[in-house]
Amino acid sequence: MTGRTDARRALGVRRVREARGAAAGAPAVWSRDFALFFVARAVARLGDTMLPVALAAGLLEHGYGAGAVGLAMAATAAAFAGLVVFGGVVADRFSTRRLMIGADLVRLVTQSLAAGLFFAGHVVLWQICAVGIVNGVAGAVFQPGVAGTVPRLAADVQGANGAIRIAESAAQLAGPAVAGVLVGLASAGGVLAAHAATYALSALCLLLLRLPPLPAGPRAATGSALRAFRADLADGWREFRSRAWLWGVIAVWCLYMIAVWGPTVPLVATEVVRQHGPGAYGLVNSALGAGTVIGGLLALRLRPRRMLRAGALSLFAFFGFPAAVGAGLGVPAMAAGAALAGAGMSFWGVMWATTVQTQVPPDVLNRIHAYDVAGSLAMLPVGQALAGPAAGALGTGRVLLTAATVSLLVAVILLAIPAIRDLVRAEPAAPAHAGPTAPAR
Repeated sequence: MTGRTDARRALGVRRVREARGAAAGAPAVWSRDFALFFVARAVARLGDTMLPVALAAGLLEHGYGAGAVGLAMAATAAAFAGLVVFGGVVADRFSTRRLMIGADLVRLVTQSLAAGLFFAGHVVLWQICAVGIVNGVAGAVFQPGVAGTVPRLAADVQGANGAIRIAESAAQLAGPAVAGVLVGLASAGGVLAAHAATYALSALCLLLLRLPPLPAGPRAATGSALRAFRADLADGWREFRSRAWLWGVIAVWCLYMIAVWGPTVPLVATEVVRQHGPGAYGLVNSALGAGTVIGGLLALRLRPRRMLRAGALSLFAFFGFPAAVGAGLGVPAMAAGAALAGAGMSFWGVMWATTVQTQVPPDVLNRIHAYDVAGSLAMLPVGQALAGPAAGALGTGRVLLTAATVSLLVAVILLAIPAIRDLVRAEPAAPAHAGPTAPAR
């Protein structure tokens, strides 16, 4: 059994190197195709950060309360989290580029429909939730293909991930501000129309994108489509659980989501607004976004041999964010803590994404990424749901200080697991002569 496992891993490493062979002869990061993918990701992130502002402003304007806003947002999140694993199977079996284009076009239609409802003044909550569910399903089909696309576009996978992280962080800073301006000028319908336009631009960029062909991997024996789908799903799970560093990080991240990130986001917002006003919260949130840009820039320059070890060390920086708010420090201290937290989280994100994309065989990468996304998100609503009752029982300050302490514990646990701490980065194969590019699968 050990010999079979070793053979599978050796074959997986060889496929990773083969998959990168076509990209190795291209520029390390920047090329025409990577620029198209970069723009697609940046504008999509910009639109996604505009959406909460549009839903909140539009639903409140039409007489709905905060609960309705949360329900509309939860509809998308639930559909996405529930189906993303199946989306990974689909992405590994069919053309990822076509699936992503199709998902963007579906969301172009749904968001245009939602904009029309707000423009017409005919806003019914179940219709908005239905739009959200369709968007979540489309996102579950789209997201798994992202991980497999990056290593096929650039020889320097870490640099590519760093550049995308910086663009997404900048979009996250700009999105709410742009949405606020559009709400004032053209109502919530105008923001939703702009959001729909971002999907159109993303689809256009992906339509123009060309990638080297992906090496074919072993497939389940042909048979019924349902049997093949189940076989692919089971194979993805076997690949996932065979890597201790992978499932180890996801298991630890469940604790992080429940006890750290889940309660930190809503409780920081509540506490800062209550004590210092919405302007102070905007400043703290901007500092968090600026920190993520700094973390992305650091990830472009630093090339640690043990990437997950370096990423885990960067997570210690998160402590200052919930601790400063929980301790009742002033706005400058909270903003400084937020900036450090953003930098640490962003650096970890690049190290983690690059590790997954370079250590996992390309023929199962989309499925593995789907398990990663599903596992990472599964406990987030649990942490958010528990934040309110915990704050009511213990006090907001104590819950945030506990979250800060657990954030340190999470980093220590990651460093204490040898499979995570000692994993050596996968180096790309020697540059090969790239043949003519072909349309992406």
